[in-house]
Amino acid sequence: MDAQYPAHWEADVVLADGGTAHVRPIRPADADRLLAFYSRLSDESIYFRFFGPRPKLSDKEVAWFTNVDYANRVALIATIGTEMVAVIRYDRVSATEGEVAFLVEDAHQGRGVASVLLEHLAATAHENGIETFIADVLPANMKMMGVLRQAGYTAQSRFADGVVRMTLDLAPTETSAEVTAAREHRAEARSIERLLTPGSVAVIGASREPGGVGQTVLRNLLAADFTGPVYPVHREVRAVAGVRAYPSVGAIDGEVDLAVVAVPAESVLDVVKECAEKGVHGLVVVSSGFGETGAGGRARQDELASIARSYGLRVVGPNCLGIANTDPATRLNATLAATLPGRGRVGFFSQSGALGTALLQRVAQRGMGISSFVSAGNRADVSGNDLLQYWEEDEASEVILLYLESLGNPRKFTRLARRIARRKPIVAVKSGGTPVGHSARALRLPDSAISSLFAQAGLIRVDDLIQLFDVGQLLAHQPLPAGPRVGLVTNSDAMGLLAVHASADAGLEPRPPVNLGASAGPSEFGTALADVLAADEVDAAVVIYMPPIPGDTAGVAAELLKVSQGTGKPVLATFEGHLGMHPDLRVGRTPARGSIPSYAAPEEAVRALAHVVRYSAWLAHPAGTPPELPDLDPEAAHTLVTHHLNLPPTEAGGPEAAAASETGGARETGAAGPEAGQQGAREDEGFEPGGLPAQEAGAGPVEIDATELLACYGITVWPAPIVRSPDEVARAAELLGWPVVVKVTGAEAARRAGTVRLGLGGPDAVRAAYTELAGQYGDAVELAVQRMVPQPAVPTVVGVAEDPAFGPVVSFGLGDVTARLLEDEGFRLAPLTAEDAAGLIRSVRAAPLLFGEYGYPPVAVEALEDLLVRVGRLAHDLPEVARLDLDQVLVGESEVIVLGARAVLKTPPGPRQDGGPRRLT
Repeated sequence: MDAQYPAHWEADVVLADGGTAHVRPIRPADADRLLAFYSRLSDESIYFRFFGPRPKLSDKEVAWFTNVDYANRVALIATIGTEMVAVIRYDRVSATEGEVAFLVEDAHQGRGVASVLLEHLAATAHENGIETFIADVLPANMKMMGVLRQAGYTAQSRFADGVVRMTLDLAPTETSAEVTAAREHRAEARSIERLLTPGSVAVIGASREPGGVGQTVLRNLLAADFTGPVYPVHREVRAVAGVRAYPSVGAIDGEVDLAVVAVPAESVLDVVKECAEKGVHGLVVVSSGFGETGAGGRARQDELASIARSYGLRVVGPNCLGIANTDPATRLNATLAATLPGRGRVGFFSQSGALGTALLQRVAQRGMGISSFVSAGNRADVSGNDLLQYWEEDEASEVILLYLESLGNPRKFTRLARRIARRKPIVAVKSGGTPVGHSARALRLPDSAISSLFAQAGLIRVDDLIQLFDVGQLLAHQPLPAGPRVGLVTNSDAMGLLAVHASADAGLEPRPPVNLGASAGPSEFGTALADVLAADEVDAAVVIYMPPIPGDTAGVAAELLKVSQGTGKPVLATFEGHLGMHPDLRVGRTPARGSIPSYAAPEEAVRALAHVVRYSAWLAHPAGTPPELPDLDPEAAHTLVTHHLNLPPTEAGGPEAAAASETGGARETGAAGPEAGQQGAREDEGFEPGGLPAQEAGAGPVEIDATELLACYGITVWPAPIVRSPDEVARAAELLGWPVVVKVTGAEAARRAGTVRLGLGGPDAVRAAYTELAGQYGDAVELAVQRMVPQPAVPTVVGVAEDPAFGPVVSFGLGDVTARLLEDEGFRLAPLTAEDAAGLIRSVRAAPLLFGEYGYPPVAVEALEDLLVRVGRLAHDLPEVARLDLDQVLVGESEVIVLGARAVLKTPPGPRQDGGPRRLT
């Protein structure tokens, strides 16, 4: 039987030129593929690899190269279609060292194949305990030395005996992470650029039938005056829409960069293979009949993506509206929408194919304009993440709008958004649920958590499509506000009052409106707006103009444009109730920067402004990096986790867990009420009492007291030993120090009020409390004793959950019953920067209680921030921690006190979604 390797060692990858390849370990069945690959190599490539001529490989060599054990000897190959185009391997030469070598077919050198293979081989080596790669390289082999040196790892080299020995320390570094991210960015951006800037387009399935899908796309391409040749493909007709047709893609006598596929679903896979043989770079599959139809369609969709990627093609769709690029050098409208907005500065991504036409019509009606548009449909391959990479580099795209129905790789999405939002604003509508047909992973986080994570990344999340375009047109045409102070100019008392109330409700700070009266004309509006914008206490202005009959609309508009230019402050308008870019408020025929967006009502204007104000405030704070924490011992934590996971679940939850509770702290559960200052429990909907997601019951998790684990990260949990008699509780209290608390442990009993006795100051008091609680709840109940917190404190709860899509997420909320019932909780992705921790605390509605408001004394918020950073670091370091609950965390005037902590450990199924080497997901 062949040796087995982990499934995550296989991956589809994007190469430097935007093409794709498949990476996987070599197998014995690859013998013929290896020989064919070797036969295509140049003499120079063979010489550099083997240090001498080697015309052919012997049978013994082929067997040696293709039979590996995936531990001491690992080889990965890159394939395109059915052909092997590169191979990389290591052979272990000591416990922690492996000798590395690679070989890339000459026709594919310079495409970044070796670099991506090195990333994947380093990841497999790390899993097998190898820390260092060594490579002997001929001095003339500059390409191999370049690949090794540019990987970002710590590299050393020395010359001896006619060869250069290079040594790579495989420990991840900041540089290696940056190199990986930069290569991923360039490759994915290039792959989308090839789709949006084709030199030629084939429409496969373009029939003569009026209104047919293929013919509609063909006519839209021609109507947009696409700058390259367009080739209809139909097996039976000679021409479509007056354009010569071809029976197959292969019969086209010119090159084809992009193919729009509009054939029945059952024929699409054959078309993909034809396109691959022709050398097509990308596909837009508008055909339906895939994942949206059920399991059979889903299987066909997965096969479509797999085959296309294996042949080096990116795929938009299936079941999509198409793609468009308004650049005059391209003029591409490969969509089913006849109405395409004009040239603009907005990149627009929509997952919905059905909504796509209506969305484009709305953009056109507003006069916004777009730079490019992609409808992903079922999103089998190309996703919003790919478009973010492209629009980050595209100088024509200054604002990014996203209509999202699902998130394929949320952790990567938030990483990209956090970086890109520093340069270009991103506005997103995220609808609930996951449509049938989309390739999405289940999210366990509530919708409020997704909003929190988007806010952490600087992404502007809006509630609906109207707000998406409201915010987009403001960002595309006006500068960012410096703050929330709004000046109002109006010729209507009623409209002015509406604007004041709407501004306050949106979190803005409105100034008293300047009411000019119904008869005000251009000069009055110009003077008033100039005065408002000149005021230091104004950061933005909203102008409300509802013209009398007759009124000088054009004159007022001209005056507003003149006054607003160059002030550096945004100006919005409710101008005749017009929605979008009013013709009289535009700068240039195509609305340019400085054009004033108009809204149907003042409420809509100030809501859009409020979103942009929050984004501007996010930009004003530095991005930050996770701080260095000197007193950590992640190695000890990893050893502890490994120890517990190697135990059978029954043992881990039995005598050993009980002993840990006696020495390190009892399970903290219970209803938060008047006694919440010293006792509390987290009872999240959908979780069993053990903190484990209900859908994972029986999957073999291990629940532990987390005292030792937290100690590895500099976090102390107050001891709460279990006591079993009145005398035992008195002895434990004496050791802990008076006064103490006696409380019930265990989820069921502790959920009720009355399960804790506070402020017990002597042996008789604790004995009486023990006897009372034992009598009330039965002799089988477990009671714990814990020292009383010596000062007033605010109860809070801190948690970690390893989401299958987002990865480790840190949560925070107050611990009283009201906050829990209202689900007043904030979330951030781990690891946390100092800014993340501060923002997480302030994101909950009850946060003022921590800052001395409503008569409460201010507490040690800085110590709480430090705790959150440490918990975030633990979550980042240990993917085995499926859940961690610190409940409760009391925040006093000078310190934070962790009363109890439990963790659920589980062996992860594979690497985190956005961890490890580059891959298409």
